[in-house]
Amino acid sequence: MKGHPGGTEHTRHMLALAGLHPGASILDMGAGDGETLRLLRALGYDAEGMDLAPRSGDVMQGNFLHTPFTDKHFDAVISQCAFFASGDAEQALREAYRLLKPGGKLLLSDVFFAQAEPMLREAGFVLLHAEDMTAVWREYFLEALWREEDLCDLPRGTCRYWLLIGERR
Repeated sequence: MKGHPGGTEHTRHMLALAGLHPGASILDMGAGDGETLRLLRALGYDAEGMDLAPRSGDVMQGNFLHTPFTDKHFDAVISQCAFFASGDAEQALREAYRLLKPGGKLLLSDVFFAQAEPMLREAGFVLLHAEDMTAVWREYFLEALWREEDLCDLPRGTCRYWLLIGERR
């Protein structure tokens, strides 16, 4: 699949919910083609992006489950449709927590096959906002099927797509 559900409008919505201001340092975990990274930079954020297989020169190659950045390096971490695809969403949450300064924000939208809030709490986050965006994700997913894009193998069972804003306290 290309991009993420809701596109740049969704990213802007996440930024507004998190109350981030230009100049904040943000890491895009699973930056892919760099679309979100370029938007963040255009809006005045100090943004970095990392992906296992970057599809843009703007994005650094690396495993966001184990980044080279120091502890408490970023004001925010954003990830859209990447934690689940990493194969270890719990480790992705732990790494995001490690990278965030106290009071730092996690902006996460992804597929969850388990309750999202307990996963965030276990990683040390306080949940500030949760928004079920499953309907938007289904539409996005069906469009990808229609375009005959390669889709990952999804486990069977109940799945929800959540937009979550968490804070490291």
